[in-house]
Formats: sequence, C-alpha cells, structure tokens
Amino acid sequence: MSQDLEEIWSRVQAQLALVVDEPTYKIWLEPLRALELRERSVLVAVPNHARRWIQERYGRAIQASVELVLGSGWWLELTGASEQLPRGDSAAQAPGGPAPAQAALRPGPPGNPKLTFEQFVIGDCNRLAHAAALTVAEMPAQAYNPLFICGPPGVGKTHLLSSIANLLLIHAPEMTVRATTGESFTNEFLAALTAGAADRFKARFRDIDVLLLDDVQFLQRKTRTEEEFFHTFNALHDEGRQIVLTSDRPPHDLQALEDRLRERFAAGLIADIHPPDPATRLAILRKRAHHDDIQLADERALEVIATRVQSNIRALEGALIRVVAFSSLSGRPLTCDLAGEVLDSLYPQLPAPGGRAHTVAEIQAATCELFGVSSEELLSTSRATRVAWPRQIAMYLSREITDHSLLTIGREFGGRDHTTVLYACKRASARISSDEPSRLALHRLCTALGCAPPTTP
Repeated sequence: MSQDLEEIWSRVQAQLALVVDEPTYKIWLEPLRALELRERSVLVAVPNHARRWIQERYGRAIQASVELVLGSGWWLELTGASEQLPRGDSAAQAPGGPAPAQAALRPGPPGNPKLTFEQFVIGDCNRLAHAAALTVAEMPAQAYNPLFICGPPGVGKTHLLSSIANLLLIHAPEMTVRATTGESFTNEFLAALTAGAADRFKARFRDIDVLLLDDVQFLQRKTRTEEEFFHTFNALHDEGRQIVLTSDRPPHDLQALEDRLRERFAAGLIADIHPPDPATRLAILRKRAHHDDIQLADERALEVIATRVQSNIRALEGALIRVVAFSSLSGRPLTCDLAGEVLDSLYPQLPAPGGRAHTVAEIQAATCELFGVSSEELLSTSRATRVAWPRQIAMYLSREITDHSLLTIGREFGGRDHTTVLYACKRASARISSDEPSRLALHRLCTALGCAPPTTP
C-alpha cells in the first residue's frame, strides 16, 4: 500500500470516527483496509461475513467520508477480504457491471443520518451552540471564526461538528473540508516528522477551506504539536478560512495549553453546551424512538429514562438501547415499570443536592481530571491561580456533598486547618454565585461525580 493511500485512508477513518459512535467504529469500521486507489474510486477490503451488513448500515457514512477527504465525484468500492481483485480489474472493466465480489457504492446522503442538524435536538442547554454551528455551515468564515464549542463529554459537540461537515458536503461540495480530532492531528504530525513528510502534512491541513477539529484539549502538553497547530491556525485564519474547534472545557480552563493558543481560541465565539435538562432529555428520547421506530407500550417509559439518566446524551441513548434490548429479548412490553426495573442497577436515582454519597478523595480525583492538575499540585501550598481555584471548588464541594467536618476536610487537603477550608468555601461560593464559567465548572464536576449540583448560593 502506498504512502499516499495510507494517508488518505487514515483521514477517511478519522472522519468516520466523528460520524459514528465509538463502539460501532471500533467493531465494524476500524478494521477496514484500503487496497488501492482507482480512477475516481477507492477499493476497500471488508470481511466476507460482514460485507453486506457494512454496505447497508454504514455505506453512506463511509462514502461521505471518502468525499470529504478526496472531494465530490469519488466513490467507494467494497470487496470481500478473501476476494480481492487483481490490480486493474476494476468494476468498470468487468463485463455486465461490478464483479459479484464487489459492492459499488455511488455517492449518497452524507454522513451518519443521526449526525445532522435535522436530528439535533435543541434545548436551552445547547441553543447558542446549535445556532452558531448552523450559521458557520451556511456562511463559512463570514460569521464566527473561530467557533469554539465546549462542554462535558457526550452532550452533542461531535454531533454539531459532523452536522457542519454534512451540510457543507451538500451545499458547498466545492469546498475542501478537513475533519479530524486532536489525537489524530497529533498522530499524523508525529508520523509525518518520522517519515520526513512535514511539508505534505502542512499542505494537507493548510490548503483547505474549513478545519473541524474535535477534542482540541488533546493537544495539551504536546509542545511540538502545539507549535505546529499554532502555525496551522494562523495560516488558516489569516487567509479567511473557517475553523471550528470542540473541547471538554472553555479556553481559559485549558491551563496546560500555551497562552497564545488559548488567546486565539477565545478571540472567536465560545459556545458552551450544558448537560441536557429534563425537557431536552425527553425530546431526545422521543426523536430517537421515532427515528428507530421503537414500539412503546407506554410513553411514560421514556420519562423514566429521562429522569434516571441525567449526565449526557450518550448515556441517555445507551440506556434507551438497554431497555429496548431487554424488552425484545424477554418478550415483555416496553412500559415504565420495565424501564425502571432495567435501570435500577445502573441508573438509580441521583442523590439530592447536599447528599452524602461521595468521599473527599473522589472529589479530589474528579477535580484533578477536570482542571488538568495533579494530585500533588492540588494538595500543595501553591497559590497559583490554575491550582488555587480547583482547590477551592473541591473544598467547597467536599463541604456540600460529604458529611465531613471542616477539620476533616482540611486534613484531606494537605493538613490545612478548618479556617483555611472555611475561607476557600466562601471564596468558591461567591465566585459560583457571580460568575457563569465558574457555575459551569461546578456543574461539570458534579456531572463527573454523578451527583446533582448544590443549590446555587
């Protein structure tokens, strides 16, 4: 396989990872291998036993990804893994049309049908991000550039990114759109350095019209990759090309990222997405049930799921799949009682605000993960802002959702006395009351812990 084909297929796979869920990608699509580039087509090997399944279920998504990478007019050919044709025996040369071993997929609707603007459920938690993403897709580089979409995992960031790509593929097929992830960008850059192909890498990411990069927080603490992305960002922005980024936190919370990158991210529109509220969760379930033609014996079953699963959309849809599977396998109608029974073990009712279900150690671990600080830094005497604020919010939450005294909490935070903890709690309370990003940080921390946030002071 040529180096060019390897690079092309790597980019196709990176796009596929954006438009289908992770389990689907890992099981069905990651094992696919490109065999050769033919005239305006890509020949891809598929396991014989799964060829028809992949063609029917994911053919459109693969086709759309090929077009995003190579441009409109390119199409996909799937061939059985043990039926690979000799080089040059393309379907066009076979008498009577495609050879039996191949399934030729002509261009079809772009992307995964669930990852379009039409399938995105709008609520108060995501209204700004949806409107901004739609504007960018309709008028690239004319409204918000860069657009920075942030929020905790599983709330729809990747859905919006893929929706932009899909809409551009339909209405602006002449534009070159590059969709990737922070991890893929890093891996491709390091591979290019190793292979002495840095110029080719630069051309691939700079000679484009739109860059869609998911999980930009992955670039943190990767000095050479940050440097390369900084120059890529500048080159695109200076030439009026659209840039859309997603992250699990806003730019000012990416403390391990270079200041100059955070400043550029913050210079555009920052659109945050919150975990879905009850009404939005129910609307998402109803749309998914309608889309998948799920037969409900009792509409209230969806209300049970929406009440139990509050963290993110991915978990919400997973819970629905679990309930539907149990109903199908057991032959029992899908009722609210069945939904409650299936979800009891995995999704019990969340503790009420002020509940005492978590330990200080759990809060500290979640805080370190969210803010990108180490446990040693959190417990240290450092008063640097990037450490002091996470420490204060962790102390505040420890006081609110555990039954420990201030003295005990102080011991858990490096042997501090109770007055220090009390001061930290007051500072955190005041900041959360007056500062929206701080309230969002508290919300994300509680979501990670699986508890409801304390009542806003």
